[in-house]
Amino acid sequence: MDTKEIATYIVIILIGIILAQHMNVVVSGSMEPIMYRGDIVIIDKNPGNIEKGDIVVYNAAWFNQPVIHRVIKIQNSSAGPLYTFKGDNNPAPDPYLVKEEQIISKVVNYPWSNSPGEDPVIIPKVGYITIWIRGL
Repeated sequence: MDTKEIATYIVIILIGIILAQHMNVVVSGSMEPIMYRGDIVIIDKNPGNIEKGDIVVYNAAWFNQPVIHRVIKIQNSSAGPLYTFKGDNNPAPDPYLVKEEQIISKVVNYPWSNSPGEDPVIIPKVGYITIWIRGL
């Protein structure tokens, strides 16, 4: 293996690591039909303004890993906004209100999208590799 080949592999690995920081694997069917288990979504770790309809990744008090669900309601409180989330495929909202600091990132929409959360950037089924490795 020559130096040029090794450098190429290093660049490919570094690009993969950087891109992985802006992706999240869907691990359940709770957001079907907009996204499916094994899909990868592109995320923004500095989401700024969260609106009703946005799909976000948040630390749920009721689950042991981050959850990807849609904002269905925003309430103002003295402690800041409180969010109600629901998976599109779930019959009921998530069991607890979510504080702003629990939100990790927002799923990125295609630029031509007119509504929050309606056209997320998805790479279908590639995340099954991660699901298999993590045993989820």
